[in-house]
Amino acid sequence: MILTITLIAGLLGGLSVSALDSGVARLPVLGYNTWNAYQCNIDQDLIITTATLMKSLGLQDVGYTHVNLDDCWAEKNRSAAGSLVPDTTRFSKGFSWLTGQLHSMGLKLTSVLQYSDSGWLTCAGYPGSFQNEAKDAKTYQDWGFDYLKYDNCAIPYDDIIKENTFGKYQRMAGAIADLAKSSGKPPIIFSLCEWGWSQVWIWGKQVGQSWRTTGDIGPNWESLANIINFNSFITTATDFSGRNDLDMLQLGNGGLTFDEAKSHFTAWALMKSPLLIGTNLSAITPDILGILKNTEVLAINQDPVEGTSISPFRWGVNPDWTSNSTHPAQYWSGPSQNGTVVMLLNTLDEPASMTFNLTESPWIRAGRQYSVRDLWAHTNNGTAIRNFTAENVPPHGVVALLLKDAGDEPAGTSPPCNGVVISQCTDKNGTFVGM
Repeated sequence: MILTITLIAGLLGGLSVSALDSGVARLPVLGYNTWNAYQCNIDQDLIITTATLMKSLGLQDVGYTHVNLDDCWAEKNRSAAGSLVPDTTRFSKGFSWLTGQLHSMGLKLTSVLQYSDSGWLTCAGYPGSFQNEAKDAKTYQDWGFDYLKYDNCAIPYDDIIKENTFGKYQRMAGAIADLAKSSGKPPIIFSLCEWGWSQVWIWGKQVGQSWRTTGDIGPNWESLANIINFNSFITTATDFSGRNDLDMLQLGNGGLTFDEAKSHFTAWALMKSPLLIGTNLSAITPDILGILKNTEVLAINQDPVEGTSISPFRWGVNPDWTSNSTHPAQYWSGPSQNGTVVMLLNTLDEPASMTFNLTESPWIRAGRQYSVRDLWAHTNNGTAIRNFTAENVPPHGVVALLLKDAGDEPAGTSPPCNGVVISQCTDKNGTFVGM
């Protein structure tokens, strides 16, 4: 399994993947999804209440503008004309009314449908979209939806579908593209919920703007660590044309410590995953709200200049490139429009001090010093020369930094070489310098 993941990561970096240039969702979507907090217990009043809370809690002000209605919204049967029908009791005023209400609040009601589904039925047993792709895409657009979460349940028999998974999702992608051309409206954002079974991170951006890479998230550290570990090997799939989707934010649903919740949010944001809140907002605590509203971390997620994910530069307790679902990579970095982003993730069950040489990150230049901004403490922490140490990082806790070039390091800084390939450090005549 380790070899398989490593080969996938290596091959992906060299692939020329034809991305779908739809002109939508260049940046990760920020919003709310109903499933984790409510599952099928949804109705129009809950959606309006949630949207109102997003405004009053200040979430809309920091960028959370979508409200995703998940599974169980429909009647169990289509209309006589073959169209999808909202539940006539729980959504009695219809979706055109609901989307109109949210748009008037400055929000976007984004679909959902447990989405719909690429098979006969959704995962909760409501009508899927197989063989109804064009009709359903038009219906979503008429209702005012601009985002489709598309699941992978109730797959037709092989002698009916005669497709691989890519082809199954391409059916709806084609319907969305055709609808955009005929209507003159922007394409519906297409989010693939395929769970990574067919290596969707390799082909996903040919049909959609995001793709789930693993199964459903759980509200515990073990689930978070597993998702972080898996995605650490496929970070190069994420850019402005599409991104790995690490699943909903499970903050405030029990099972996570405060430090684990910070790690969860930081990893998702800096890996440029969509950020969809899955918490009951009426019961949210100030601590969790503060995590969700960290504008310095959100700014990295929404960076308009650098669309790539952070990636590991050192695995920490494991040998490099070793898969470990309980102790994923601990040292990460990536470029941003304002400097180099660094994430230090303590995967241990006890506090730890974490140290790295600056040039271990491929984005840091040798012979330079860097100012240090702590994205959680919101403080400027002086200048780092050659290395940086974060003291006493809590168990399963995180440190997020923004390092900015602050000029040449002081003259005479010793040793003359402090990079990661010290064995190859020489003076100009080829004499080995060493430490």
